[in-house]
Amino acid sequence: DLERDGIEVARVTLHVGPGTFKPISVEDVRLHDVGLERYRIVDAAADRINRALAEGRRVIAVGTTVTRTLEAAGASGRLVPGEGATRLLIAPGHRFRVVSGLVTNFHLPGSSLIVLVSAFAGRRRVLAAYRRAVREGYRFYSYGDAILLL
Repeated sequence: DLERDGIEVARVTLHVGPGTFKPISVEDVRLHDVGLERYRIVDAAADRINRALAEGRRVIAVGTTVTRTLEAAGASGRLVPGEGATRLLIAPGHRFRVVSGLVTNFHLPGSSLIVLVSAFAGRRRVLAAYRRAVREGYRFYSYGDAILLL
């Protein structure tokens, strides 16, 4: 539907490891290890995303794993195609160089995923959205309701 409506789509692959879902058990979240995860970005996808960045258009990641892939492969501000691996943990203070919008689920507290979402949108804003989601009976976790953050 997005493509039919003129939205440009670029697909990337990240092989998610169990560390993504491992609860954070360290006091300093930046020390949490999400484990090594492999990714692949084909040339055509990197070209589309780099063109969007150069033209000042939004790059909206669908999912936290896509966000980590794009931010890891685009740490220089330009997406590098190919295969690679990352241990990137996105926490508050991260400077987003590729992603300017995020569609994601409502994640469980104490996870690296909610930390990433908080890094993107701000902790206060995320907690307010989560309070509303709980109040209104939204579903959480992998097959739950979604949120668009810009």
